Amino acid sequence: MLREIVLDTETTGTEARGGDRLIEIGAVELLNHIPTGRTFHRYCNPQRPVSEGAFNVHGLSDAFLSDKPVFAAIVGDLRAFLADGRLVIHNAPFDVGFLNMEYARLGADAPPPIRLEDVVDTLPMARRKHPGAANNLDALCSRYGIDNTRRTKHGALLDAQILAEVYVELLGGKQTSLGLMEAAVTAAAAGSVAQPATAAAPRFHRSRLTDAERARHDGFRASLGPAAIWGDYIGADDPA
Repeated sequence: MLREIVLDTETTGTEARGGDRLIEIGAVELLNHIPTGRTFHRYCNPQRPVSEGAFNVHGLSDAFLSDKPVFAAIVGDLRAFLADGRLVIHNAPFDVGFLNMEYARLGADAPPPIRLEDVVDTLPMARRKHPGAANNLDALCSRYGIDNTRRTKHGALLDAQILAEVYVELLGGKQTSLGLMEAAVTAAAAGSVAQPATAAAPRFHRSRLTDAERARHDGFRASLGPAAIWGDYIGADDPA
């Protein structure tokens, strides 16, 4: 199974090397491009003021952040959630720059820095697919018919959830993701290991699963728990 983590951050400003800090991290887990319902969300006390420009973007005030834990107190939970997942970020140099700067502040306990070449950056993906067009998150939501009416301010978890939907569309849409999941389930039922899928994978058509394979697939879906948002991708009456 291909595990990916769609991640977004909010910060005190735009200059990680100039002393700005992370104040919010949100992340969404995907398996073969399907959200599982598992998320990560934390606020951090930056121990410095939030700039006026940043506050106008996300609305997170110094007073709100004053009683939140510092980054060092939440980094263990963050690392556990990321684990071996591949990061998916919109404009990755910004978020990765802030994460690596926070890591570096930990001194001897610092995790290895995140390498940009290991991250899927959806901004250049969107630019390649829609050259010359606006490719910020709001523009992509409008282009793909994704509801972002809740996004009156930037928020790390909400933006990560929206980006997960945008990412699926950039890869070819929900039908492609369903095809990837079907391939993984079929391979698992046959006792083989599913290979990481790519955007060029065949689109989903009528299911060829046997009854036994379908039962294994249903068991996998049940194992994700009631919080999984499969209903956004597979209707109750759709074939597995």
